[in-house]
Amino acid sequence: MRKGLATIIANSSERFINENKLCVGMFLWQQSCSAFSISKRDIPKVCKYILGQKGHHQKQNYTEEQETFLKFYQQTMNKKSK
Repeated sequence: MRKGLATIIANSSERFINENKLCVGMFLWQQSCSAFSISKRDIPKVCKYILGQKGHHQKQNYTEEQETFLKFYQQTMNKKSK
C-alpha cells in the first residue's frame, strides 16, 4: 500500500514526539488530515491560529472547519483555473 506525504509526515512526527517525550502521555494524530500551502507572509497568522485552536474548536469542530477550508480552497482553485 502506498502512503501519501501527509501520512508519512504524521507517522514520523508522531514517532519523534513520543520518542523525545515532548508531551505528557502518548501523542497520536487523528485519523484524517489535510494539507494546505500558505505564503510566507501568512506564517504569523497560521501560528496565531494554531495557538488558539483549543478555544476555536469549542465554537467549530474539526469536521466543520475542514469542510469550510475545503470549500474555500476549491473556490480559490476554481477561480485560478478559469
